[in-house]
Amino acid sequence: LKTSWPLGVGGNFSISVTFSGGRNGIKGESGASDDDPTSDVVSHYSSASENASVLEEGGEPVDEQTAQEEIEDKLKQCIDNLMDKSAKTRLAALESLKQAFSSKLLSDFLRTRQLTLSDCLERSLRKGSGEEQAAAAYVSAQFCVQLCAGDSSEDCFTVLRHTLGTILSDTCASMVARQSCAVALGMCCYVSAAEDAEDLLKTLRNLECVFTSSYPNNEGVLPALKPGASRLHCAALQAWALLVTLCPASHVRTLLDLHLPKLQACLESNDVNYRIAVGETIALLFELGRDNDQDFLYDDSDTLCECLKCLAKDGNKHTAKNDRRKQRSIFREVLHYIENEDFTEEKIRFGTEVLYIDSWMRRRIYDAFKEVLESGVRHHLQHNELLRMIFELGPPLVLDSSVKANKLSRVEKHLYNSAAFKARTKLRNKVRDKRADVM
Repeated sequence: LKTSWPLGVGGNFSISVTFSGGRNGIKGESGASDDDPTSDVVSHYSSASENASVLEEGGEPVDEQTAQEEIEDKLKQCIDNLMDKSAKTRLAALESLKQAFSSKLLSDFLRTRQLTLSDCLERSLRKGSGEEQAAAAYVSAQFCVQLCAGDSSEDCFTVLRHTLGTILSDTCASMVARQSCAVALGMCCYVSAAEDAEDLLKTLRNLECVFTSSYPNNEGVLPALKPGASRLHCAALQAWALLVTLCPASHVRTLLDLHLPKLQACLESNDVNYRIAVGETIALLFELGRDNDQDFLYDDSDTLCECLKCLAKDGNKHTAKNDRRKQRSIFREVLHYIENEDFTEEKIRFGTEVLYIDSWMRRRIYDAFKEVLESGVRHHLQHNELLRMIFELGPPLVLDSSVKANKLSRVEKHLYNSAAFKARTKLRNKVRDKRADVM
């Protein structure tokens, strides 16, 4: 099958491709349903974020402003649905907003509806079921990221902080809701209250009250964590570690003295994911301690390193294979950093730019935003001024119109790669064939 696509300024892109049901085939059906209220909004976002214009069925181009207006109309309907009496309708609206906030930057649109959306989210958090509370918490975190740093995000956090903290501390609340509230509380505080020491310390204490229950008791015995509780403790510990990166040097030293010995004991926890979260937090605390004091030393570092070596070589058959592999990889990195201050640098590519993760602090910050924004984190790295300021990427890049016009779509890239793979395979098979003439 020979196909051709117009690429505007760059001419036509033409390639011959054979479609099959094998590994290089293309699926013809989407998993989304036409009746799904979420898919309708998300489809508009994905199309608007990739192209400068949209083509209707009749072939007439629709400019970007018209497409944006259609998206905003659908979002207004989602916000209205948050006040519906039906719990199912409210939950569907929250899921739509969650996907939309992840896919595109909507700061200007949301600032004009900040109070309305804040009140709706607070109502869902106070009166909704556990599933609705969890969805509302995640949307609250994304909402603060969308508003960026400043008075808007601070006002949003002021409205939602008490409700998020209440659900987090409520032992009778849903575990999923408490976990989402821990994530939201950490992210909202990080974005909006970076300069407010009182809010920062209150949030740190709220999170500490959750994960410190996994610390050993007076007899040195660790409590056994159930799966739901372990996920909650992981979320609270990681949110706490995110906020520790904002603390002044004097308070960091206090936290090191208080928490490092207890966290070291938690490395023997029965839950592999919690052990990994504890190991990464220990590495982060060591990094902050060394940044604040070049002569930083931990009294029990020899015992800590021995424990890390055991975890880096752990072969416990009761743990899933993938979990064992992940644990060994993480604890090798933690051990190398504590012993030699070595860190394995990561590269995050987005658009024409690259983000370098070269420290435990940057990794914790990036992982926190990735958890909240999910697959849209790269889009926000390109366009969100808050993320670009945090990671020191400078103002958003403005690509030349010719570069945008010549950019291949996802389908074009897939077809091109498929054809190149087929040609490369044929060539290699010919070289490998023993019957080929060798000159």
